[in-house]
Parts: sequence; structure tokens; C-alpha cells
Amino acid sequence: MILAIDVGNIHTIMGCIDETKKELRAEHVFRFRTDRAATAHEYAIKMKALLQLQEVDPQSVRGAIVASVVPALTSTVSAAVEILTGEKARIVGPGMKTGLKIMLDDPGTIAADLVVAAVAAKEEYPLPCVIIDMGTATTITVVDENGAYIGGAILPGAAVSLEALTENASLLPDIDIVPPKKIIATNTIDAMKAGIIFGQAGAIDGTITRFAKALGREPASIVTTGGTGALISPYCDHDIQVDDQLLLKGLAILWKKTESEKGEKRKK
Repeated sequence: MILAIDVGNIHTIMGCIDETKKELRAEHVFRFRTDRAATAHEYAIKMKALLQLQEVDPQSVRGAIVASVVPALTSTVSAAVEILTGEKARIVGPGMKTGLKIMLDDPGTIAADLVVAAVAAKEEYPLPCVIIDMGTATTITVVDENGAYIGGAILPGAAVSLEALTENASLLPDIDIVPPKKIIATNTIDAMKAGIIFGQAGAIDGTITRFAKALGREPASIVTTGGTGALISPYCDHDIQVDDQLLLKGLAILWKKTESEKGEKRKK
């Protein structure tokens, strides 16, 4: 079993994956709040407690891989994994061979989670593939028909947009991000819900339409992941597949790839 860990701005996702199976899917998935002030030992305690909830023995872990968009926590979480399992975690970042051609002005600036999602999309979905990750930010990115990451767009996520709205408009209350009772809302709270959900869906649809024009064809697949992916994608006009384990799959693929490369080096 390996641990695949995605450190996000708000939440950290940890999955337990049997890397010997053909289908790389986490058998147990844990979500906990990202704490920038926590130490490696505190993260190790939290991770151990979560594994014990599912009766997973940390000593059964033979490897781990971490993708982080919080640079200050990358080494902390990596150290926590080693404390917990005795294994050194592999870090997604510069120097890791991903097999993904990155067609950016500066490939070194791409966030680890975008790399991981693109790796999974390249292996799991027909190309070209549009990937939508709805978290703190909503990222809409493209892996082209040749399996290359060619770029994308970034817009504020639903929660960030809602927070900005309520902080800057005194009369608007805090609300949950849930669908309104009807499309054309007849009260303030439903109007806010409609604006956040339909506004995000409309932005996604518009971006995908423009991407299709730039590609010269419709994408062969569109996949979404992230906290609000399953909530918002049904309101999009495009056919979008929800894959809540996309990043965990990508991490497992990268772990297996680096493991096979280690084996090749040993043979030499």
C-alpha cells in the first residue's frame, strides 16, 4: 500500500492505494484541514489517527508521494510521513520525471496539483481532455491529443467568490453553496446561490467553448474534481465527468513510474 497525499490551501487529502492492482483507486480517503502552523509530529499524529479509524497499519505502507500547493508545508508533511511509516515520501516537483510534456512559457512554474491531474487525465481519459479542478481556485486546463499539457485558465473558486461578495456587500448574508430553489430566484439568498452556482457553471462553459475553438475541435473528454466539482458540473451545458479521485490516481501513477525507474537503475 502507498499513501498519496495532496496538500491543498484549505484541505489535505490522503488516500491509501494498493499499487499492485491494475485499477489505481484509493480504498480509503481522508480529508482534513490544512494547518500551516502544525509541526511534522502533529501531522503524523493526525494521519495515524485517521488511518486507525479504518484499521490501516502505518507499517503496511511501503511508499508515499506528496503533491503540495503550500510550499511551507511540503517538507513538514514529508517529514510526518517518514515519522509515521519510516518511508521517505517522493515529492512532485522539479526533478521528478512525469512523462508529461509541459508546453508553458516557464514549465517550472506549474503547480504540482495541475501536473498530477494532467498525468491522470493522460492515462485515464480520451484526449484532448479538459480538466476542471474546483477548489480554492477553479483551474481549467488542457491535455492535448498528443498527451501534452498546453495550459489553461484560472478563476476564483465558488467559495472565494462568495466570500468576496459577502465581505464587500454589507446587506448580503453568509450562505452555504447549495442550489437555489428555482432558476430565476425570488429572494436574496436564492439569488446569491444562483449567482454563485450558475455564474461558476457559465464561466466554465464559456471557457471550454473558447478552448474548443482554439483546439480546432471539441475535447474528447471533460473531467472535474475538487470540492465543488460534483455540485456545479450538473449545471454546466457540457458533458462533464466527475472524478473525485483524479489527483490521487495521478499520484499513484507517478509513484509507480518513479518506482519502475528506480528498478531500472538498480539493474544497471
